[in-house]
Amino acid sequence: MKHLQLGQPAPLFELPLAEGGTYSLEKDLTERPGWRYIVFFRGAWCGVCNQDLKELEANTSYFEERGVYFTALSMDNKEDSAAMKQEHSLSFPVLADASRDLLEQYGVHYHREDAPYEDHGAHGETAHYLLDEKGNVLYQQQQTSPYGRPSAVELRKIVQYIKKKLK
Repeated sequence: MKHLQLGQPAPLFELPLAEGGTYSLEKDLTERPGWRYIVFFRGAWCGVCNQDLKELEANTSYFEERGVYFTALSMDNKEDSAAMKQEHSLSFPVLADASRDLLEQYGVHYHREDAPYEDHGAHGETAHYLLDEKGNVLYQQQQTSPYGRPSAVELRKIVQYIKKKLK
């Protein structure tokens, strides 16, 4: 599995927004200075992902007050992503990476049809990336299952720790 290097630039990207239009990481970093927390989730069909995204939404103001902004994406189509975003009243960008290009660039685990266990067919697994205001990687976590990702409380600790220890 590919890993981005800490302190190195993360791949910049431009993807469709669930509600229409396009999101550009480069443009967002320019227009809204601060850190980005990029969450790859399995899909709108994943109950664990839905719960985690709702928890992030409940903590959005805490993070935005500290200059950390969320962006979430999956391999879902725009329609499913838009329905999930609306159902859970998510305020942060939700993106569709149906082509899998960004999953590959970031090294996100891809659960293929020939995986050793059945799990809703082919899809990207969860992965988390914290980027600084220039788009450099400060933290990353990649998974091969839906469990074990950081909760909002753990994420608060991660952000606090990195801000305190940043060189």
